[in-house]
Amino acid sequence: MKGDIGVIGLAVMGQNLILNMNDHGYKVVAHNRTAEKVDEFLQGPAKGTNIVGAYSLQELVDKLESPRKIMLMVRAGDVVDSFIDKLVPLLDKGDIIIDGGNTNFPDTNRRVAALKEKGIHFIGSGVSGGEEGARFGPSIMPGGSPEAWPFVKPIFQAISAKTENDEPCCDWVGNDGAGHFVKMVHNGIEYGDMQLITEAYQFMKDGLGMTHDEMQSVFIEWNKTELNSYLVEITSDILGYKDTDGEPLVEKILDTAGQKGTGKWTGINALDMGIPLTLITESVFARCLSSLKDQRVEAEELFGKKESIVEGDKQVWIEALRQALLASKIISYAQGFMLMREASNENGWDLNYGNVALMWRGGCIIRSAFLSNIRDAYDIDPELSFLGSDSYFKGILENSMSAWRKVAAKSMEVGIPMPSMTSALTFLDGYTTARLPANLLQAQRDYFGAHTYERVDKPKGEFFHTNWTGKGGDVSSTTYNS
Repeated sequence: MKGDIGVIGLAVMGQNLILNMNDHGYKVVAHNRTAEKVDEFLQGPAKGTNIVGAYSLQELVDKLESPRKIMLMVRAGDVVDSFIDKLVPLLDKGDIIIDGGNTNFPDTNRRVAALKEKGIHFIGSGVSGGEEGARFGPSIMPGGSPEAWPFVKPIFQAISAKTENDEPCCDWVGNDGAGHFVKMVHNGIEYGDMQLITEAYQFMKDGLGMTHDEMQSVFIEWNKTELNSYLVEITSDILGYKDTDGEPLVEKILDTAGQKGTGKWTGINALDMGIPLTLITESVFARCLSSLKDQRVEAEELFGKKESIVEGDKQVWIEALRQALLASKIISYAQGFMLMREASNENGWDLNYGNVALMWRGGCIIRSAFLSNIRDAYDIDPELSFLGSDSYFKGILENSMSAWRKVAAKSMEVGIPMPSMTSALTFLDGYTTARLPANLLQAQRDYFGAHTYERVDKPKGEFFHTNWTGKGGDVSSTTYNS
């Protein structure tokens, strides 16, 4: 009996996905560039299962049912291209290559097109959930060659996480790089969520002077509210974890955050598409700022920086902080969906935003209770341009506004940096302001560069230039021909 699917790459994510597939009755052929890794896996975690090994790409191909389905769980970039180049001569038309890594979606666009010319189908699939998700049910976001989806669908939906209604957290996202784009946005929102939680933690620790046990209790209680989510849950676990000396381990961890690029890609794409992804971009910059540890230590001493204690009823502040975190979190998701909407329009992907929310409902890092409300919002209005306009989320934003402003203002007053939480509030203030000062900005651009402007008393699309000084002339920059 031949294998149902092959997996290349036996790092922890690859191994756990293979074991997950085996649990669901699929025969998996496992391959790694180093034969020792295959042996270790077969004699270790895979011992006693139906998983078989392959010590060459030819052996892998020979052991698979047609159409062959081969999933790459390797480092994104040149390694993926290298395996594709080696696999293609061994495959037949109609066979399927799947990239399950964190790949930048333009690379997936390119691979889909190149392999189509050779008759090979390609799927670029986001996989979220970390080690545990891969083993017991991740969120899976496949896109690429639509012809390949029926062959992969049973496997992916079987191994994916399930909602409380037993719906698989996996569905077809769209053509070309749509799956990897949605995974990229997922990771961007993840950056935002994590930064928001750390800002709340610092406000409690440095502003309110709370102990780690007190903060842990707060996050446990918050997880019983609309903030119910994986990241809030694990934060309570982290705050309660003690080192061998009985002190909180989290305070012994160096405060310089790493990143693998997906948050940066999200910000770059937002800039390219003109979408104000302010919160997520601030969360990326916060990680960049954290890396300047030596400079920050020197600057604190140079400026004599000290945070002031936040005065007042601690419980009142904790509730205000909960509301501010919730409202900011909504903005994080709203901005992410704005970016996906623009990308869908630009690339003709026809994304189903309710389905995306469903795929994120379980298994993934940003899974949270209100994703069900996001799905409901897009079921009611598939063309919803701003998540905050939905009645459920609009109600939360409006009810949280006073507390949100109170926390943001206090953080600036006492010197606690909260870049993502405050940028989320500023974004909403800008988004809900009918007239912004960009009229003055346009006047400035026209003054120094003759870049023209539109007038409120003239039809949109009609452009004007003013000779502001009487010396600049009447020719605008847009009228030059070369």
